[in-house]
Amino acid sequence: MTDAERGKVHVEGVEVEISHPDKLLWPEPGITKLIYLQKLAALSPYLLPYCRDRHMTTVRFPQGVEGKFFYQKNAPAGRPDYVKTHHYEGVEYVNLDSLPVLLWLGNLAALEFHPSFETVHGDEPQEWVIDIDPEEEGDPRLMEAAARVGEALEGMGLLSVPKTSGASGVQIVVPLTPGHTFADLQKVGGFLAHFLSEKFGSLFTVERLLKEREGRIYLDYVQVAAGKSMAAPYTPRARPEATVSAPLTWEEVREGVSPKAFHLMNMEERLKEKGDLLAGVERQSLVPILKFLEQRPVRSGR
Repeated sequence: MTDAERGKVHVEGVEVEISHPDKLLWPEPGITKLIYLQKLAALSPYLLPYCRDRHMTTVRFPQGVEGKFFYQKNAPAGRPDYVKTHHYEGVEYVNLDSLPVLLWLGNLAALEFHPSFETVHGDEPQEWVIDIDPEEEGDPRLMEAAARVGEALEGMGLLSVPKTSGASGVQIVVPLTPGHTFADLQKVGGFLAHFLSEKFGSLFTVERLLKEREGRIYLDYVQVAAGKSMAAPYTPRARPEATVSAPLTWEEVREGVSPKAFHLMNMEERLKEKGDLLAGVERQSLVPILKFLEQRPVRSGR
C-alpha cells in the first residue's frame, strides 16, 4: 500500500495501524473509514461498557455495507499485542476492552458489535432483553408495541429502558441483579410474551415462523440464552443510513420516534444532550416474579 493508503494513530499509549482511510463504508451518508473511526472514538465511552468482558461477535463488511459480509467470533490472526482474547467453548474471542481495540476492529471494517449476555467471568445473564421484531421494516405499530411491553414491565414492578436495535426492531432492556439464570429469563419472558399476545392478539405473536405471524409483531423471549448475542447499545449497524442502536426515553417511544432518527452522524450530539440513558438504571431482581410464577398454576408451555 502507498502512504496515502495507510497510517497510524497513537491512542492510549499504543499505535493503531489504519489502512485505506478513504474507503467508502456507507455510501448513502458518505461515511469513509476515517470518518467511521472518528465516530467510533466518540461513541467509545458509551459503547465499551456494554462490550467489555463479553464474548464478542462482530459483523465485518470489507467492502462496505453494499458488499459481502461475514460474522466473526474467532480473533483474527496477526493481531497486535494490545488485543487480548478469551478462550471459550473452542472460540478465541476478542476482548473489546479499550479504544485501541475498538479502532483496530473498526479498521478491519467491523461495522456491528454483538456482545454475549453473560461475561467472560461467569454464566449469569447481565440483562434481560425483550426483542420486539416486526414482520416488516417501518411497521407503524412498532413504538405502540414497545410502549405496551414497557407498561407491562412497569406493572410487574420493573424498571426498563427501550432501545432501537439499529435495524427494524426495538429491544427492551432490564439490567439484572446477580444470581439469575437463563432459565429464569425464559420462564419470565414466556409468561410476559404469552400474556401480551393474548391481551393484544391483533398486535403481538409468539410464533417464530414468519408464515404463522399473520402480520403481527413477534415478541422474542428465547433469544436471550447462553452463547447468544444481541446488538450492543450504541453499536453502529450496517444499514444504508448508518443507524445506531440508541437507548430511548419512554416519552420518545410514546411519541412514535423513528428508529432511523439515530445514526452515526448525529449520535454525538444526542449523547451530549442526554448521556447514557441505560447507565443510571438500577439493576432489577426477578425473584418476586419468579416466586409468583411458582405459586401460580400455569398451562403447559407458559
